[in-house]
Amino acid sequence: MKLSLIVIAVLSAAVAGVVGGPSPSAPYDLKLVDIDGKETTLGQYRGKVLLIVNVASKCGFTPQYAGLEQLYRKYRDRGLVVLGFPCNQFGNQEPGTPQEIKEFCTTRYQVSFPLFSKIEVNGPGRHPLYQWLAGPDSPYPGDIRWNFTKFLVSRDGRILKRFDSRVAPESEELVQAIEAALKEK
Repeated sequence: MKLSLIVIAVLSAAVAGVVGGPSPSAPYDLKLVDIDGKETTLGQYRGKVLLIVNVASKCGFTPQYAGLEQLYRKYRDRGLVVLGFPCNQFGNQEPGTPQEIKEFCTTRYQVSFPLFSKIEVNGPGRHPLYQWLAGPDSPYPGDIRWNFTKFLVSRDGRILKRFDSRVAPESEELVQAIEAALKEK
């Protein structure tokens, strides 16, 4: 009887995403902190196409903020949301506080897409969002190599594609993938 209860408890925890990390099909309940320090989840973006990007303010790819903002403005009415996750794991290229990051992004690149507090995308401190995006159960597993790696997620929470830092936001490859994702219902 006790063994049965333990098995049921373990199975219930696994279904709830407690054991082994979040369910690969449901990133929406993962706990996040936005750039203003408010606790949130991706639940508010359910039904949207997501472009999730690890960002940094002092990187050679930092000018991609402008292209990401252009994508967001062009496609947001059709259901695209760009989500920026600052990360300081690559060459100490995001050393600022959340307020400094927000000010930099909004004044320098007029960023209006959602930004979040700094997270780790690799290693033992890897945030559960990136465990889902790049962990062993992802269709695109493996460590994030640098800032501005992009993940495209469908309206129903499937990871559609992973783009290397060198793939610019305005690249034909990325734009075509976004347009195809937006057409899916």
